[in-house]
Amino acid sequence: MTIQIGDKLPEATFKQMTKDGPVNVSVSALTAGKTVVLFSVPGAFTPTCHAKHLPGFVAHSSALQAKGVDTIACTAVNDVFVMDAWGKASNAGESIQMLADGNADFVRALGLELDATGFGMGVRGKRFALVVKDGVVTALHVEAGGEFKVSTAEHVLSAL
Repeated sequence: MTIQIGDKLPEATFKQMTKDGPVNVSVSALTAGKTVVLFSVPGAFTPTCHAKHLPGFVAHSSALQAKGVDTIACTAVNDVFVMDAWGKASNAGESIQMLADGNADFVRALGLELDATGFGMGVRGKRFALVVKDGVVTALHVEAGGEFKVSTAEHVLSAL
C-alpha cells in the first residue's frame, strides 16, 4: 500500500555522514516535533536530480524555512558515501540533510519504490516530496514516470 496524506511515516533508518563518520538517523528522530520536507530522487548525480531537483531545494531552503519548515532532507537509494559526496558537490551544506536509503527500505515501506532495472539501476525510489508534521504526512507530491513538476522545491513552497 502506498503512503497517503494523514498516514504516519513508517519507521526506517537512514544513514547520514557526519564529521565523525556515518550515523543512523531514524524516521522518528528526523520528524519528531518538527515540520519536515523530505524529498526523494531516483539517484544522486543523475541528470534531473543533479541539475534541477537538489539545486532547487538548496536555492529555496531559506524560503521553505521562512514558511515554518524545520528540516529539509533529501533521500535516495544510494550509499552514505555517495550521498555525502553529492551534497558536497551540490553545496547542500547545512541546509539539506543528505540521507542514504541504501537498501531501499524506506521507499519500499512507503510503497514508492521504482523498478529501474531497465536502466541498470536496480530498485530505486520514485521522485517525490513529502511534507511531514510530527511524523504525519500532510502533503504528498509523487511524480508520474519521467515527470519533474510536483516534487520541485518551487511547487512544495507554493503549496505550504
